[in-house]
Amino acid sequence: MKLVREWQARVNSVENDIPAMAQGSDEFPVIVWLDGSLSNPHWLVDRAEMLLGREESCDIVIPVRQISRQHLRIVMEGGSAVIEDLRSKNGTWVNGYRLTGMRELEDGDEIRIAKDIRLRFVGSGATAPSTTRVLPDVIPSGSMTGLRMRLDPESREVQIKDVVVDPPLSLPQYRLLEILFASQGGVCSRNDVVDAVWPEAMGAGVSEQAIDALVRRLRDRLTEFDSEHQYIVTVRGHGFRLDNPRDESAE
Repeated sequence: MKLVREWQARVNSVENDIPAMAQGSDEFPVIVWLDGSLSNPHWLVDRAEMLLGREESCDIVIPVRQISRQHLRIVMEGGSAVIEDLRSKNGTWVNGYRLTGMRELEDGDEIRIAKDIRLRFVGSGATAPSTTRVLPDVIPSGSMTGLRMRLDPESREVQIKDVVVDPPLSLPQYRLLEILFASQGGVCSRNDVVDAVWPEAMGAGVSEQAIDALVRRLRDRLTEFDSEHQYIVTVRGHGFRLDNPRDESAE
């Protein structure tokens, strides 16, 4: 109980500092605890290397039995955050995939520790969301048939010309692609993108630069598998739409 009380005091201190952090923390990423009884504590990733575990010496301490004493580490390398599982007993998952070795984190990635603890990585310059997002569930049945790029909402698998996009898209990239699919070629406004990718950011909390950076990263990933076509079209003054032609080779 003493350990829990000490941690509660630490969390309260962090939460009280959040407004101040928002003024000067744009240059640093943030780790957000998405659920649990301590109302979404936030940790600023402001060191070259940070350890997460239940041991008091860790930079991010979560006193839960299923978490290893030193469970994982996050290393800042050239402006990017890299996560590594430290051979923990119960494992680490990023966007539903078990972490083996090291992996670069992107804004919005969901980190699951020991399957029960859910964290979110929020890149520098973005607003930290605080709750789970409900993904769009209205992608018309049969709308994928014969298309050059296909998406499976259940497995979150994306295929381009029958080739699976691997490594998989980050969670923000997938959410953006999913809402574009659901729009069936219609234009998604920037507000639509914010609501789909950062549902708790309240619109003004996400900069134009953050949206453009996400679109650029998704375009780059799709280009890796199909350099002949630009799937995401910018409609100036309105937003973005998906241009997903039929796969002529499959006909």
